[in-house]
Amino acid sequence: MESKLNLNWEVVNKARECSRNIAKETQDFIDRHTTVTVERTICRLLGIDGVDELNVPLPNVVVDNIKKGNGLSIGAANFIGNAMVETKLTPQEIAEKVSRGELDLTKLPMNDEFEIKMAVIAEAKKYVKKIKENRNKREEKLKEFGDKEGPYLYLIVATGNIHEDITQAVAAARQGADVIAVIRTTGQSLLDYVPYGETTEGFGGTVATQENFRLMRKALDEVGEELHRYIRLCNYCSGLCMPEIAAMGAIERLDVMLNDALYGILFRDINMKRTMIDQFFSRVINGYAGVIINTGEDNYLTTSDAVEEAHTVLASQFINEQFALMAGLPEEQQGLGHAFEMNPELENGFLYELSQAQMAREIFSKAPLKYMPPTKFMTGDIFKGQVQDALFNMVTIMTGQKIHLLGMLTEAIHTPFMSDRALAIENARYIFSNMKDFGSEITFKDGGIIQKRADEVLNNAYNLLRDIEKEGLFTTIEKGKFANIKRPIDGGKGREGVVQKDSKYFNPFIDLMLGGEK
Repeated sequence: MESKLNLNWEVVNKARECSRNIAKETQDFIDRHTTVTVERTICRLLGIDGVDELNVPLPNVVVDNIKKGNGLSIGAANFIGNAMVETKLTPQEIAEKVSRGELDLTKLPMNDEFEIKMAVIAEAKKYVKKIKENRNKREEKLKEFGDKEGPYLYLIVATGNIHEDITQAVAAARQGADVIAVIRTTGQSLLDYVPYGETTEGFGGTVATQENFRLMRKALDEVGEELHRYIRLCNYCSGLCMPEIAAMGAIERLDVMLNDALYGILFRDINMKRTMIDQFFSRVINGYAGVIINTGEDNYLTTSDAVEEAHTVLASQFINEQFALMAGLPEEQQGLGHAFEMNPELENGFLYELSQAQMAREIFSKAPLKYMPPTKFMTGDIFKGQVQDALFNMVTIMTGQKIHLLGMLTEAIHTPFMSDRALAIENARYIFSNMKDFGSEITFKDGGIIQKRADEVLNNAYNLLRDIEKEGLFTTIEKGKFANIKRPIDGGKGREGVVQKDSKYFNPFIDLMLGGEK
C-alpha cells in the first residue's frame, strides 16, 4: 500500500521493538505457569467430552480430580497418559471412570516418563490431524468459491436460541453477509466451565457450546453451497475459558474468534495472570486452525475519549501483534481492532477517524483489520444514525479495512431486525461500490490535519510503549493506562486457577501446533 501519511517509520520500528520486549517479558511468566483452563483444554484435545450426571463437563471433572490431588503443576497430560499406560483405557473412558469415582488419577503408580509421553502424543495427534483437515476444507472451499477482495460484511445474531440464530444467520447470508458472528450470552465469559449441548435460552446472545458451533457451521455450509460462497463463522473465545472455546472452534471449523486477554482484564475483571496464560494457548490453537482472531481495542473507546486516548488503541495493537506472533499467529490472521467512535459534533472528526484508520492500515499492512461501527454516540435518531454509519462505511473503503462490522441505524433502540440488517448491507454495498477506488485516487495534504493527527497518535503510542517496557505490562494495567480502568495484579476472577509448572510438566499440543504438525 502506498503511504499517504508520511509516517516516521523509525518511530514505528522503535514502537514494535518496545512491544516485542513487553511481550517477551510477559511470555517468560506465561511459560512458567499453567491454568485450570489450559489443562481442561488439553483434556478436550485428547478427546474428553460430555458431562457427568450433574451436568459438570468431564474436562472439569478430570482437572478437579488432579487439582484436588495437588498434581496440577505437572499437568493433565502426564496424569491422563499415565492412566492410559496403566489401565489401557482411552482418555474418554478414563474421564468417565473418574466421574463415577472409580479412579483417582493422582493415586495411580507413575509409569515410565517416555511411555507416558508416547501414549499422550499418539492420542494428541488425532485431534491435531482433525483440526488440520478442517483448515484444509476451509481452504478448499475458498479456492472453489473464491474469496472476497473487498471488506467482509460482518453481521451479528443474538437471539439466545441457536435455532432462531440459524434462521437469522441464513437470512443474513442471503442478504449478503460474509461473516456471521453469534453473540455469546451475557456473563458467559465469567463461567469457569463450558456449557454442554444445544441451547435455546440465552440473554443478549446464545450460549457458546460445541454443539451450537456444530449446528451453525452446518447451516452456514448449506446456505454457502446454495449461494456458492463460503460464509465465515465467528464466536468468542475470550473470558475464563479462552483456550477451551478456541479448541471447540477449531474442532467445529469456526473461522473468526474474538480473542483478547486485555478485554477480559479491563472489562470483565478477570485476573490478568490467568488470562494472559490462557490467551497464549488459545492463540496457538487459533493459529494452527487458520482462525482469524479479532482483538478488542475498539472497546477502549466506549469508556475513554476517542480523541484523547487514540494512542492507547495503537499501543495495544502493537502489543497484540507481538503476542500473536509468539503464539504462531501470522499477521494475515490478526484482526486487530479499532472503532469509529469520535463524537459526531467534533469539528473535523471525520478527518481524525480517517487518519486513525489509515494509520492502522499502513502500520499493520498484512492484517485483516477489524473495524467497528459507531455505537457510543448513537442516539436513537435513525436518520442521523444512518448518516453516521455511512461515514463509517466511507472510511472503511477509503482505507482498506477488511472485517467490517456493519452499523445499524437502530443502534441504541433494540436488537436489530432482519430488515435493519438488510438496510445496513444496502448502505455498505452502495458506498463500497460507488467509492471502490476512491482511496487509491487520493493523497493527503503534506503537513495537513490528517498527517499531523497520525504523527501525534504514533508518537504518543510510542511514548506509552516505552513506559510499559520500563514498568511491565502487569504494572501498566494496575495503573489504569488502558481505557482508564485499573485492575490489581492479584485481583479479579479466576486467580486461584493459576499454577506454577513443575519441571516434569508438558503440553503436547504446543509442540505439535507451533511445530506445524502435518
